[in-house]
Amino acid sequence: MSIKVQEVTKLYDAQKALDKVSFEINQGEVVGFLGPNGAGKSTMMKIITGYISQTFGMVEVNGLNIDQYSLDIRKQIGYLPEHNPLYPEMYIKEYLDHVASIYKLGKNKKSRIAEMISRTGLESEQHKKIGALSKGYRQRVGIAQALIHDPEVLILDEPTTGLDPNQLVEIRNLIQEIGKQKTVMLSTHVMQEVEACCERVLIVDKGRLVADRKIDFLSANINSKILEVEFDKKIDKNLLLSIKGILSINAIGINKYEIVAASDIRKDIFQFAVAKNWVILEMKSQTKNLEAIFHELTAK
Repeated sequence: MSIKVQEVTKLYDAQKALDKVSFEINQGEVVGFLGPNGAGKSTMMKIITGYISQTFGMVEVNGLNIDQYSLDIRKQIGYLPEHNPLYPEMYIKEYLDHVASIYKLGKNKKSRIAEMISRTGLESEQHKKIGALSKGYRQRVGIAQALIHDPEVLILDEPTTGLDPNQLVEIRNLIQEIGKQKTVMLSTHVMQEVEACCERVLIVDKGRLVADRKIDFLSANINSKILEVEFDKKIDKNLLLSIKGILSINAIGINKYEIVAASDIRKDIFQFAVAKNWVILEMKSQTKNLEAIFHELTAK
């Protein structure tokens, strides 16, 4: 078990940033960590990395308790904070050399710096000062410093902020590659990124863990269902709304409607259409994407 969080609570005076959060992440997993602004994501990540301490509860990384082995755990973690702290007056190679020296890489330092520059796509910018870089390239430098000591656990808080579409694909591929051998915990507001990189998702809201599931399981088991139904003519939506279980109806084309229901009501819609002499040309279930699931779990 790479990361184990048990009943973790974090208090700031009377404010409860985290409320009895528990989860486990295994080696080789890339897990998305999601939540609205202020939900407690960054607080949880800072606790796991030893940057701040929890008020109650227990955290273990690779079997080591964070309260007893904070320094040992930090050696095993690569961390990219939400606000990427860099030295703008330093050159990229100079900065990575500085970080490598902190981790005491010794004779491997030079080759490791070259490898990180290559893997994060910094070759064309490597002779520039960090202050002269775009935001996207600064993020790459942050990822490079998080990886330079070859950590077993990688904690990435908004790693692709500021990247252009081409850079996004490259960094996502890098995260997926890293996740084959390492444990990766990834926080982001970009749902497509989680769907592309992660098989499992943790969702926090108001300091509480509200979901810990495989993404495909969430899509199949979230409370409401979405149907796309096409009729042979325009119909009165108010009549359809009389069917028990329908939550909302939206027109999405000519005589085509998106129906959100509390359960699978395809049979009810078919029988209702027959009674009204309506012809159904097409009816299909729509796979709910992660963005819709996130909204449903956190919009209450």
